Amino acid sequence: MGDFFSNYDILGAFWVTVQLSVLSAIGALVIGTVVAVLRISPVGVLRLIGSLYVNLIRNTPLTLLMVSSILGLTFILGLQISEQNTRNAYWWAVIMLSVYHAAFVCEAIRSGVNTIPAGQAEAARSIGLTFGQSMREVLLPQAFRGAIAPLGSTLIALIKNTTVAAVILGTAEAAGLLAQITENEGASLPLFFVFALGFVVLTLPIGIGITNLSRRLAVKR
Repeated sequence: MGDFFSNYDILGAFWVTVQLSVLSAIGALVIGTVVAVLRISPVGVLRLIGSLYVNLIRNTPLTLLMVSSILGLTFILGLQISEQNTRNAYWWAVIMLSVYHAAFVCEAIRSGVNTIPAGQAEAARSIGLTFGQSMREVLLPQAFRGAIAPLGSTLIALIKNTTVAAVILGTAEAAGLLAQITENEGASLPLFFVFALGFVVLTLPIGIGITNLSRRLAVKR
C-alpha cells in the first residue's frame, strides 16, 4: 500500500472531495432554501416554478448534468468559468452538485415547514407580518430545526455523489484517481478498502452528529 501512496496523491484526491462537498453543500443549502420558499409561496406562479425545478432536477441523472456542463455549456455555448480546463471542470462540478442536491434540500426544508402548526403562520399574519417576514422570523428557523435529519441525509448523499464528478474532473477527485490506479496497477482489494474507508471517515461522523443533534433539537409536541 505504501507504493500507492507514494506514486499517487490519494490524500490530495480526498481533499478535493472534501472541497467539493463543502462548497456544494453551501450552494445547495442556499438554492434549496430559495426554492423551498417558492414552493410554499402564496403566489401560484412562484409555486409552479419551485415545483418545476424540483421535479425536473430530481428526475435528471446527476451524470447527465455533469456531462452537459462541459459538453453543452462550455464547448457549445462557450460558458467557461475559468480559462484553465481543470478549474473550469472543478467549478462546474460544484455548480451541478449544488443545483442537483438543492432539489432535495428544498423538500427537506418543506417537510420541516409542514411540522410547524398552521396556527403559527396565522398568528404571524395576524400581527401584520408579510410573507417574507413570516418566513424569516417564524417559519424558516423552526423548519431548519425540524429538517435536521433529512438535511443530514442529503449532505451524506452529496458527499457520496461527488464521485460522479470524476466524469469531468478525472483523477483530481477520489473516484477518478481510483479508476486510474486500477487501470494502471490492476484491481486491488486493499486499495478499494482504503478508498471505501476514506468515504466512511467522511460520512460516518456526520451521520452520528446529525442523529444526536436532531434528538437534542427535537420539538416536543
